[in-house]
Amino acid sequence: MNDKPRLDESALAELKEVMEDDFDTLVQTFRADSRSRIETLRAALGAEDCGQLAKTAHSFKGSCINMGAPKLSDYCSELERAGKAGDLSAAAGRLDSVEREFSEVDRCLQQL
Repeated sequence: MNDKPRLDESALAELKEVMEDDFDTLVQTFRADSRSRIETLRAALGAEDCGQLAKTAHSFKGSCINMGAPKLSDYCSELERAGKAGDLSAAAGRLDSVEREFSEVDRCLQQL
């Protein structure tokens, strides 16, 4: 999709410095929260609830930016746009991309 890194190493280093001993908790919270958001996105798509889809994708996008996952944030942004446009067929493909990218981000975060 783009040439952005999967994880922004400098953003993660800054978070680690600021959070100190709580950094691992932050990472675990992000991982769990992300799984929950993906479930909510799947449910919204299944219910054809474009408003909930866009709202959840927007929130997830911000979380990804804060956590230093720019590529995942971009996929969430695309999903948010599809939800706002009411384009469920595009949203389904975008959600698949979000899930695949999160799986890779999650794998990388586990290795920190």
